[in-house]
Amino acid sequence: MATLLNLETATTNCSVSIAKDGEIIVLKEHNSPNYSHAEQLHVFIEEALQEASLSVLDLDAIAVSKGPGSYTGLRIGVSAAKGLCFSLSVPLISVATLESMANQVVLEKDSVVIPVLDARRMEVYSAVFNGVHSEIRETKAEIVGANSFNEFVNKGKVIIVGSGAEKCKEILTHPNFEFNLEVVPSAKEMAKLSYEKFSNKDFEDVAYFEPYYLKDFVLQQKKKA
Repeated sequence: MATLLNLETATTNCSVSIAKDGEIIVLKEHNSPNYSHAEQLHVFIEEALQEASLSVLDLDAIAVSKGPGSYTGLRIGVSAAKGLCFSLSVPLISVATLESMANQVVLEKDSVVIPVLDARRMEVYSAVFNGVHSEIRETKAEIVGANSFNEFVNKGKVIIVGSGAEKCKEILTHPNFEFNLEVVPSAKEMAKLSYEKFSNKDFEDVAYFEPYYLKDFVLQQKKKA
């Protein structure tokens, strides 16, 4: 039996789960616009272990959401995951943030789901998944326009989910579009995906692994008076 710790910090939701063979036994999370990950992540890890009556020595691997998402949030999650892997000598698993979002949606056979995370201005991070949650278009940073995702919406239902869905809803008017703004990345959906990778021994190099930022970090500086 494999016991995995899953960490999700790519967006505003600070989320931690412990799962055995892909089944959640404990979930701790808090979605705050203030990005409380630095204060809450390690507290949630300790609380989750206590609720599961486990110690860190019982963990077989650490899984972390790899992005795209918040630069700072991703750094916090990956740093915590790496630290645990080094200290416990257990494997590191990465889970694509948009893939775990797609897995929150129950799909009809011919429909697709497009998880979108809000980026700057009219830009989103997005990927496209089919009715069985297989990726059919890679992750991109793209500007939302009137013709975005036409190749999919002209064939059937397209469900757009995530923090970027609001800006999409203002522009994309085809009747085949549906929008769900409530979906956020969560360690709950990571459990099945991380266990699949664990079973396939699909591990990351702990020393060299970096989050999938997709875009370079831009430091916002105050203008001089």
